[in-house]
Amino acid sequence: MATFNLRRHITPLIHVLVWGLFGLTLILLNPLLGRITVPPQFWVKQAVVFGLWVAAFYFTARVSVPNLLFRGHSGRFVVVLLITAAVVVILSQLLEAALNLRALLDQAFAAKKAAEGWRPSYRAGGESLFRVDMKGMLTILLVLGISTAVSVVRKWQHDDQRRQELEQQKVTSELSYLKAQINPHFFFNTLNNIYALTVIDGEKAGQALHTLSRMMRYVLYETPAGTTPLRKELDFVQDYVTLMQLRLSDKVAVTFERPASGQEELAVAPMLLLPFVENAFKHGVDAGQPSFVYIAVRQPGPHTVELDVRNSFFGPELGGGAEGPGIGLANTRRRLELLYPGSYRLQVGEQPGTGTFRVHLLLHV
Repeated sequence: MATFNLRRHITPLIHVLVWGLFGLTLILLNPLLGRITVPPQFWVKQAVVFGLWVAAFYFTARVSVPNLLFRGHSGRFVVVLLITAAVVVILSQLLEAALNLRALLDQAFAAKKAAEGWRPSYRAGGESLFRVDMKGMLTILLVLGISTAVSVVRKWQHDDQRRQELEQQKVTSELSYLKAQINPHFFFNTLNNIYALTVIDGEKAGQALHTLSRMMRYVLYETPAGTTPLRKELDFVQDYVTLMQLRLSDKVAVTFERPASGQEELAVAPMLLLPFVENAFKHGVDAGQPSFVYIAVRQPGPHTVELDVRNSFFGPELGGGAEGPGIGLANTRRRLELLYPGSYRLQVGEQPGTGTFRVHLLLHV
């Protein structure tokens, strides 16, 4: 059974209700009702006038406003609006003459006067007719004004919705581009490490390939989604740390701390933490002297993730060096701005006097 879609039918319902209200004004607010018995020709005229209102309303909304007002021809639009109103009033008066409605109303008033000795305050001729014409002109101008206002509001809403859609598409495209940069960058470095490991220890190289395949499954099946459980993201980071440890000597101390297992279901953006960790291994490890990499992930609150990465600092070239500035940190900053605007605090820099470089991220999700 088909369900009633209120959103799809809300606009037609509004139109029906508004025109029903206008129709009632022609009946309930007419000054002739209750004073005389109006002839059938009177209702014919009212029905035709109502139809002219509807035609003028939609002509303005569908033709005049889009083709003139929205294209910057305000002067022409005002002229066409006045001509439309004048045409409706003139057609109304021609119809009244064709139906001989004035004479019929005069007869009705005369009969009322003869029967009850009633002196009517309304007469069908002379000055009163001019006032009726003015009322008709003001009424049709009101209808056209409402048509214009409705069209302008709908255009504004449509443009605003379109602008939001374009902004969302832009953000989505930019995120996809940034993610596409991060992933090849990571795998390029990792494959280089495995290649170097094959020369030293084939068994460890096999273990590294197995770990890398698990990481690739994560990238293929988790990163296309908008978010992933923190547990899976940390498993991915753990695999990366394990992969890096296979090629490190005993001179490098590596520490990875993560929250308890029951606190890792918070949803975060995938591949968000890895660039900070990757940067620490890339620039904080020296084969010729003792060095360290410290990684800690905590959950200070139910919707807060804290990342603390520290590594050895061997000079001002950290974050760049001979290979130039790394794109991982720059892209991750941009992803944070797009995904968590105003909901994160990131501090990156050398700790003076300690020989340590630190990245501290506090993220509210």
